Amino acid sequence: MRRTRAPEPATLVIFGVTGDLSRRKLLPAIFGLWQDGLLGSAFNIVGVGRQEMTDEEFKDYAVKALQESKETDTIQPGSLEKFRELLFYEFGEFGEDEVYDLVGKELDRAEEAHGGRKNALFYLSTPPSLFEPISNGLGRLGLADQSEGWRRLVIEKPFGRDLDSARRLNAAIHDTWDESQVYRIDHYLGKETVQNLMAIRFGNAIFEPLWNRGYVDHVQITAAEDLGLEGRAGYYEEAGIVRDMLQNHLMQLFALTAMEAPAAFDADAIRDEKTKVLRAVKPIPAGRVGEVAVRGQYGPGSMDGQKVPGYREEPGVDDGSRTSTYVAVKLEIDNWRWQGVPFFLRTGKRLPKKVTEIAVVFKRAPLGIFPGGLERNVLAFRIQPDEGVSLKFSSKSPGQEMVLREVVMDFRYDAFGAQLESPYSRLLLDALIGDATLFPREDEVDHAWQIVSGILEAWDVRPGKGQTPDFPNYAAGTWGPEDAEKLIGPDRRWRRL
Repeated sequence: MRRTRAPEPATLVIFGVTGDLSRRKLLPAIFGLWQDGLLGSAFNIVGVGRQEMTDEEFKDYAVKALQESKETDTIQPGSLEKFRELLFYEFGEFGEDEVYDLVGKELDRAEEAHGGRKNALFYLSTPPSLFEPISNGLGRLGLADQSEGWRRLVIEKPFGRDLDSARRLNAAIHDTWDESQVYRIDHYLGKETVQNLMAIRFGNAIFEPLWNRGYVDHVQITAAEDLGLEGRAGYYEEAGIVRDMLQNHLMQLFALTAMEAPAAFDADAIRDEKTKVLRAVKPIPAGRVGEVAVRGQYGPGSMDGQKVPGYREEPGVDDGSRTSTYVAVKLEIDNWRWQGVPFFLRTGKRLPKKVTEIAVVFKRAPLGIFPGGLERNVLAFRIQPDEGVSLKFSSKSPGQEMVLREVVMDFRYDAFGAQLESPYSRLLLDALIGDATLFPREDEVDHAWQIVSGILEAWDVRPGKGQTPDFPNYAAGTWGPEDAEKLIGPDRRWRRL
């Protein structure tokens, strides 16, 4: 079915093409799509950067990146030589008009070479501080105008630093671009299991009738990382875990899990329902944060038998840093479906393993007629690694006694016998086609920032602001601070993944 979705002839322009994201993720994703025949021959890539190099030097750079990246699909004989022909490079400062004039000339050249209209997808793979200058530069040179072909703008996270900055960025972008042209990318939404969440829930009559406060006890959404900073101290000291993970990735997974059935499977209908859920979340003012949120910072510990440093010992981190590397929060939704059902979201660095999961935990059976009691049924969506879905239930254990034990029905995506696409491949193709279903809309981003604003305010540890946290409060290689166990309550427990 995917192969029926072919984009029109177009030029992909990547600003910041020499950066880490482009080298590790974007170039391999584009190459995979092209090698699979999904982009057609009338397609080319223009890299734009502040590193001076020629077209040939850029071609060499891109080929080397593809050969070294773990994300690159198996390279077919002769593919790299043909792919090189699609690559071009322009050098310049993003605050000056000259570089955008050069990009415009590349679009003219592509039109002459391939015929047809000047369709262009502009991908901002740059630090957030450059989003507005690049958007403005494209606008000044008329490159957002769609009279000669469609023009779309892809923006990486983080989209703003807080609610006010996100609103200012949206306003600045809308000075040049219509909302229908803006694609805010969140690679979590490109993962197969995230999309399968909607398929399982709305495509099977056995699940949706149970997806409410009458049967669900609570929901857990976990995004655990086993790595530390990996050289990103400068960014992370500014962002912290709430901005880096909670406001975007986890909030999107939460909205997809809790939303109502859309009227149609299209971008506007799905994003309307996600926004309704975010609007219905019970507000978390700064004075209430202590009741519903827990923060943490990892100290020294062990990972896979090897000693690892604490956050404050990481290169580039201040000895007394108060930056959070763990957050757990309880969200409550004020609507008929979910009233009284808590959603527990947690994410952190240096946890025991890298895993992302959505777990719908059902209520216990109302009558405990079996000895030993019953565990709760759990429907779990594994987003990474080993993408799949599992259902945990109780069954009689073989033998003379009526003894129940937990069993698991497990579906893994590798059962299809097909290699999973990278999230960036899926999302890049969607953007080229013009399908915005998996891209957060302006109002989604705004409401997500509203939800976390009280947390950011309460945890602001500048002099004279919030309380100084007692960090570190969990060891690397453990599942987070003890207060997270108190947050989930005495009759529940976090899933050990």
